[in-house]
Amino acid sequence: MNPKPSNAFIAASWVALGAGMLGFLVGLWRAEMQLNEKGYYFTVLMFGLFAVISVQKSVRDRLEGIPVTDIYYGLSWFCTILAIVLLVVGLWNAAILPSEKGYYAFSFLLALFGAIAVQKNTRDAKVVVKKDASNSQG
Repeated sequence: MNPKPSNAFIAASWVALGAGMLGFLVGLWRAEMQLNEKGYYFTVLMFGLFAVISVQKSVRDRLEGIPVTDIYYGLSWFCTILAIVLLVVGLWNAAILPSEKGYYAFSFLLALFGAIAVQKNTRDAKVVVKKDASNSQG
């Protein structure tokens, strides 16, 4: 089985990440909220993206037999859940239209999914390059 992701999946992953992030950020840019509120949502987005990449990496490392401490693995999951909870709490208490709340929630989730998929594709492509290099030497 060839673990190399298809070009279509690589492109779809980047589109999901870009659309989620760009949509979220454009929504923030155009929103009529105070700068500190915009900063809160921006920070939650960046924290969430970092957390899901960390989860994907630690899960993949464990599957491949690369040591990952339990505390790092647990902290990665905790941070991912915390980012989602922080967004939900922020949106629940925000004085914006329900349609805007939904827009931010779904663009946030799309960005998180895209980040996970891009990280997976990057890792898969690296494994293929290593296998090709070892096969050409042998």
